[in-house]
Amino acid sequence: MDFKDYYKILGVEPTADEKAIKAAYRKLARKYHPDVSKERDAEEKFKEANEAYEVLGDAQKRAEFDEIRKYGGQHGRPFQAPPGWESRGGGGFEGGDFSDFFSSIFGARGGNPFGGARQQQRSAGRRGQDVELELAVFLEETLNKESKQISFQVPQTNAMGQRTGFTTKTLNVKIPAGVTDGERIRLKGQGAPGSAGGANGDLFLTIRMAPHPLFDVEGHDLIITVPLAPWEAALGAKVAVPTLDGKINLTIRPDSQSGQRLRVPGKGLANKSGERGNLYAQLKVVMPPASDESARELWTKLSEKAAFNPRTQWSK
Repeated sequence: MDFKDYYKILGVEPTADEKAIKAAYRKLARKYHPDVSKERDAEEKFKEANEAYEVLGDAQKRAEFDEIRKYGGQHGRPFQAPPGWESRGGGGFEGGDFSDFFSSIFGARGGNPFGGARQQQRSAGRRGQDVELELAVFLEETLNKESKQISFQVPQTNAMGQRTGFTTKTLNVKIPAGVTDGERIRLKGQGAPGSAGGANGDLFLTIRMAPHPLFDVEGHDLIITVPLAPWEAALGAKVAVPTLDGKINLTIRPDSQSGQRLRVPGKGLANKSGERGNLYAQLKVVMPPASDESARELWTKLSEKAAFNPRTQWSK
């Protein structure tokens, strides 16, 4: 088993904050998503990025990984967990397509890679195992009426219920309207086949919403930060703002304030009824990177003309 340095996989420093980790994952998830990437190893790199974010995006898992990392593990080199190591999570991680390294650190519930798989005896037949799978979904895909193709491994067993191997199964799955991060979807009969006339197991999909480079999610609403030049905020402007289904022209009123939110109805995510939430455009005034002498003269004249002190409340 080789050590996986999740910081190297995401391309961030061990001191990176949550925002930097999230941004790095977004970049890799979009680059290597199997639906869009043409690179030969895209699927493997996409899984690696998901696994790295599963760890570094969770404070408890990240703390455990940092503790293990102190033992001198080097990325891609053979590694064995310290004697007596047990995940502080109290029972391991259930579900997902993760590496042996991940399972050795965070547990795998008896070594079963399909997590919640279970068997039931029905008369003379034996019910097939259930299969657990995490499915990464982009925000745009929640509005897409087309099906999403997924592939996963299904355990094969003999009449005695002993595992004999795995087969790869491919399905076209419709992403339900209103799906949310962490939601669990059951596809009846799409798990492992039963034996001796027993029923097939089920496939359980746990939805993981891939972070978006532009939008944050609040329920079924979306938040986008809209950068404005100081004169746009002062004088007003028309700004082209991206949404999940095309750009819109947003009117910025004169004397707008940084941090102000403008509501755009019907441009958020869909709920279970198919109705869409709102898009909130949060204004952020951004200064130019540098000013030449003539620009500084204009800023000086403005400061004298406006006679504005943004800290007057401090003197009260």
